[in-house]
Amino acid sequence: MSTPPAAFVPGLQLSEILYREAVLPLLEEIRPGLPHAAARVGAGSEVLGFDTARSADHEWGPRLDLFLAPEDAAELGPRIGPFLAERLPKEIRGWPTHFVRAGSDPVGLMTPTEGPVDHRVAVDTVDGWLVRQLGPAGAADPLTPLDWLAVPQQRLAEATGGAVHHDGPGALTAARRRLAWYPDEVWRYLLACQWQRISQEEAFVGRCAEVGDALGSAVVAARLARDLMRLCLLLARRYAPYSKWLGSAFAQLPVAGELSPLLRRAIAAFDHPERERALGAAMERVARLQNAADLAPPVDPTLRNYHGRPFRVLHAERFAEALAGTLTDPTLVALPLTGGVDQWADNTDLIHQPHALAATVRALADDQP
Repeated sequence: MSTPPAAFVPGLQLSEILYREAVLPLLEEIRPGLPHAAARVGAGSEVLGFDTARSADHEWGPRLDLFLAPEDAAELGPRIGPFLAERLPKEIRGWPTHFVRAGSDPVGLMTPTEGPVDHRVAVDTVDGWLVRQLGPAGAADPLTPLDWLAVPQQRLAEATGGAVHHDGPGALTAARRRLAWYPDEVWRYLLACQWQRISQEEAFVGRCAEVGDALGSAVVAARLARDLMRLCLLLARRYAPYSKWLGSAFAQLPVAGELSPLLRRAIAAFDHPERERALGAAMERVARLQNAADLAPPVDPTLRNYHGRPFRVLHAERFAEALAGTLTDPTLVALPLTGGVDQWADNTDLIHQPHALAATVRALADDQP
C-alpha cells in the first residue's frame, strides 16, 4: 500500500473500533456470551504508543488479539478465523482489513479486496500466548528471578503495553498485572548490573582520546549514553524498548529534559574535554537520581579521577556495589553482575529465541560455585 487510504488513526484506537463494531457482533453469532478477552498486545509500534502514518507500510492496521479459555480455543479457534474472513467488513474507518504478502516477504500490507479478507485477528489462550511471548516460564505465577532475567524488556513491554478492550474472564488482566514490573530484588539486581556495565567503559572515553582515537572515544560515549538512558528507564520503572524506540521512550521521562541535551553534546562533541564535561554532568545527574530512589545506601555522586589517570569518571561500580549489598535472594546473590538478557545481548535474532535465552541464563546460574 503506497498511499494511506484514510486519515491516520492510532493503531490502538483502530483495534478497539474493529473489536466493538465488527468482531464482537460476529462472536455473538458464533456463540452468544462467549467468555473472551480482546486486546492489542505483542509486537507492533502501536502497542508501545509510537505508531505514526509511516507505520501503515508494514503489519499495521485493524488488528486484534482474542483470548479464549483452552476448551473454547480448541473447539472454536479453528472456526473463528475462517468465519471472520468471510464476514468482516472490508475496511474499518477507511483502512483495509485484508493483508497481503509480496512473494517471500513475511510482512503483510493492507490491501483492498472484494473477496474473503486475510485478516489480523488472532485467536489464542492467555497461557499459550504468554509462553510464546516470554519463554517457557511465561505463564508461571510467580516467575522466578531467573525467569525474569531471561525475558528481554522489549518482550515485557509488548506484554504489558497496548490496550485491553474487554476481559470477561480476567486472566489476561491478571497476567499483565503480574508482569507490570520486576519484583523488588530483581529490580535492584538489574540496576546494580546496569551501573556495573557503565563502570566497565566509563574511562575508555578519555583513554581513546588520549591515543588520538576520536572516533573510538565518540563510539564509547554513545554506548555509555545508551546505558544511561536504559538506566533512567529502569529507575522510572519502565521497560526499555528495542533500539528504534529507545530514544522515544526515554524522551517521555521527566529527567529527559535535562539529560537529553547533555547526552547529545557528549555524542556530538569534537574534542575530549567537551565530551567529558557533558558526559560527566549526565553521569552525576543520574547518580543523584539513583540516590533519590532510596534503594540502597547513598553514594557520593561526584566525579573523580580514574585511579592515577587524568580521566574524570563516576566510578560507577560504587553504585553497583551499594545496590548488590541490599540483595538477600540467594539466587541473585550468587549471580555475577551480568544482569538480564538485555544487559549482555542485543542481537535481534537472539532475543526472539526465548527458549535459548532461558537456557543461557540457567547455564550461567548453574556455573556459579
